[in-house]
Amino acid sequence: MRCRASSPHPRHADLVKTDITSAPPRAGRPGIAWAIPGVLFFLAFAAVPMFVVLYLSFTSWDGIASPSWVGMDNWSRLIEDDGMRNAIWLSLLLTVFTWVFQTPIALLLGVWAAGRQRNRAILSSIFFVPLLASSVALALMWGTLFDPNFGLARYSWYETMIGWFGIEGRDLLGSEQGALAAVLFVTAWQFIPFHTLIYQGGARQIPRSLYEAATIDGAGTVRQFFAITLPQLRNTIVTSTVIMIVGALTYFDTVLVLTDGGPGDATTIVPFLMYDQGFKAADFGYASTVATALVITATAISLLLVKLTGFNRMRSTREGM
Repeated sequence: MRCRASSPHPRHADLVKTDITSAPPRAGRPGIAWAIPGVLFFLAFAAVPMFVVLYLSFTSWDGIASPSWVGMDNWSRLIEDDGMRNAIWLSLLLTVFTWVFQTPIALLLGVWAAGRQRNRAILSSIFFVPLLASSVALALMWGTLFDPNFGLARYSWYETMIGWFGIEGRDLLGSEQGALAAVLFVTAWQFIPFHTLIYQGGARQIPRSLYEAATIDGAGTVRQFFAITLPQLRNTIVTSTVIMIVGALTYFDTVLVLTDGGPGDATTIVPFLMYDQGFKAADFGYASTVATALVITATAISLLLVKLTGFNRMRSTREGM
């Protein structure tokens, strides 16, 4: 007796095919229309202004008369400008010191604040208070505290402390090293809580089972930090680093209020040079050139960090758990 392999009924196969091809899209999936407001917002407040600034970088404009085309003159001036070189050096120096100073403190505070104890929650809320105030208000406050005639200058330990920076007397903002150190300190004091919050969120996503297994194996707190916490926070570290570096390259308001770029050009970083050339010297063409160069540099550094760290290829640290 011969057996024939059964084949699906033609009508049944067509029905299955029809059901698959005509299946409605999954509910809740946003369509293209949802992206229109975001695209319009980006075009109006980011793309169009950037193209306008790029155009102005090839012109000479005092902000009143019509811009006049000068070609590559502003870019040639940018390359030859000693003030720009000094501003670039100060911006890079501030960026490096900002990362070196803020990252370890924010990382340790974030991991500590991720604990479940009640006292940590209360102290964490106190740590985040500087985020509630504006940079201008904080710069005014610290400028008053650093004033050589009153504030912290009334105490003898203040003179000893600023003496560590090689500063004689009590005028911290009156010396080049002191002014740069003050900008670094105020910036770090304000934004360390922000990055602490980032690390706190990342640390709370680490599965507790990893620490429980490590404890069973006899690993102590320090060993667990370097073997579990740091590897699990690698994505968070890259994210915080990109935000920190781009923020340091574009920081402006604290320098304006606290030191006004001085003394001399000791704290004239690139964003402040852009402001100085545009709104003080009324040379908006050259200021636009500085702004365009700053955007290109910040974007290039961000893309380079993403490429070197492999952030775009990273998978979730919780994968497989």
